[in-house]
Amino acid sequence: MLTVAALYHFTRFEDPATLRGPLLDLCAREGVRGTLLLAREGINGTIAGPRAGIDAVLTHVRALPGCADLVWKESEAETMPFGRMKVRLKREIVTMGEPEIDPRAAVGRYVEPAEWNALIRANDVALIDTRNDYEVAIGTFTGAIDPGTKTFREFPDWWRANAHRFEGKRVAMFCTGGIRCEKSTSFLVSEGVEEVFHLKGGILKYLEDVPEDESLWQGGCFVFDGRVSIGHGLRPTGHDLCHACRRPLSEDEKARPEYEAGVSCHRCIGEFDDGDRARFRERQHQVELAEARGVRHIGG
Repeated sequence: MLTVAALYHFTRFEDPATLRGPLLDLCAREGVRGTLLLAREGINGTIAGPRAGIDAVLTHVRALPGCADLVWKESEAETMPFGRMKVRLKREIVTMGEPEIDPRAAVGRYVEPAEWNALIRANDVALIDTRNDYEVAIGTFTGAIDPGTKTFREFPDWWRANAHRFEGKRVAMFCTGGIRCEKSTSFLVSEGVEEVFHLKGGILKYLEDVPEDESLWQGGCFVFDGRVSIGHGLRPTGHDLCHACRRPLSEDEKARPEYEAGVSCHRCIGEFDDGDRARFRERQHQVELAEARGVRHIGG
């Protein structure tokens, strides 16, 4: 069994490029794979590997400037959910496109998972899902508002166009692990919203801590690794990924006539032409050949 660790931390890295090499080398030595993003504003990502390897990487990250109080969330995977290890340099560790927003300066009020249900049941609370539309499609909290955004960068414009709908309301927001809510609640504070809250630890912590029979969560939670989606107890829900458009699919959706493994699904059937699909079929053929040899194709 492998350990999966999802982490983020806002801090100030003066030269994130100098951190990349040692981190990548350590992950290679320890058999750890996944993706870590480095920017001047901090670190974000998900990694998987043996217990000892994950511990070594987490120890290394906690020793980086300002990261001593790093918090992360863990789950398990029976097989490696990542094809390789990537450490990437970015302008933002989660892209919102609002460079003046700094979660270290101001964020919404954190709400523990055990207290979340009572908050979002209140009549004066508007509950907003800050994730992308394809994530919301497979699961969200009962009564949550879906902004219909394709990327997190679209959220500020959506809010400015819809802020009038929430006058006189307290606003509660949530995301997968908490990082998008660090920025979105900081953004709302900067926009003058007086009472804004977010779920501490995100959906992942809620699904880990709150018993299923008490939960207000419906469906699966999309995760950015080979498990695709997890549910209560952080167990995989059985969703797969369309490798043409990268959207999650249930077993029922894979049974639809538009679905072809690695080539198309009902959501993207009209988004690509015959040339694209020919390339996708060749890629899928190479994936299947690699699987037959007992190895993982990088595009699989």
